Amino acid sequence: IKIKLPFSYKNANYVSTIFGGSMFSAVDPFPMTQLMNLIGDDYVVWDKAAEIFFRRPAKEDLYAEFIYTIEEVDEIKQKIQEQNEFEIIKITKLTNKDKSIVYCEIHKRVYIANKVFFKEKRKKRGSIKN
Repeated sequence: IKIKLPFSYKNANYVSTIFGGSMFSAVDPFPMTQLMNLIGDDYVVWDKAAEIFFRRPAKEDLYAEFIYTIEEVDEIKQKIQEQNEFEIIKITKLTNKDKSIVYCEIHKRVYIANKVFFKEKRKKRGSIKN
């Protein structure tokens, strides 16, 4: 997936650079939803946490790419077979068009679990009374 976050008066802050919230919202949904579509319905995928690191103020259009390699997807499926659940961190960089300047880096923590394991875990958690 490739995205473009255009710089305009609609997302400019008080000092005429792109709002940090606009940068984050441009990236936010993709690591989780992309993985959900790549690995299929036998898995549970949730966003767990995120961190944003601003590198420099942006006064131009920003671009990002979201990539899961075949090897990454295969490794995720293998780890689920072994561990039932685990987390990954996907890093996305918002850059200028030629990728020579990084304006922002976003780290998304994504939880992945075997769906059957996840349902059993929730069932057990629901039966525990405090």
